[in-house]
Amino acid sequence: MAPKAKQEVPAPVKVEAKAKSLKAKKAVLKVSTATKEEDLQITHFPAARDTVTLKVLLTTESAMRKTDNNNTLVFTVDVKADKHQIKQAVRKLYDTDVAKVHTLIQPDGEKACVPLALDYDALDIAHKTDII
Repeated sequence: MAPKAKQEVPAPVKVEAKAKSLKAKKAVLKVSTATKEEDLQITHFPAARDTVTLKVLLTTESAMRKTDNNNTLVFTVDVKADKHQIKQAVRKLYDTDVAKVHTLIQPDGEKACVPLALDYDALDIAHKTDII
């Protein structure tokens, strides 16, 4: 018996399959570059970045103790935010002067303690934001 010749798939089918896979790869690349561009656009607008930097004003017992005794506001903040961005965001959102910014990186996110200048009262800001 003569050996059977392998039947090859016609060339157009292979070309179509390659074109399909290439199209799928391009679609994935388009999505990933679009999200990167959106992230870059957010960082170019400082007003949008301020609202992204500060997430939540904490109302835990220890945070309220710091607000009462040390004139300090405690926030959860974006992990990528640095101390200068946090300081500018607090200045802009609450119209106060900030003395210093202390940050603490935790497994569940970053926490910032923001002591206010002596002219401003953290309790007044807490009352305005309805956390007390």
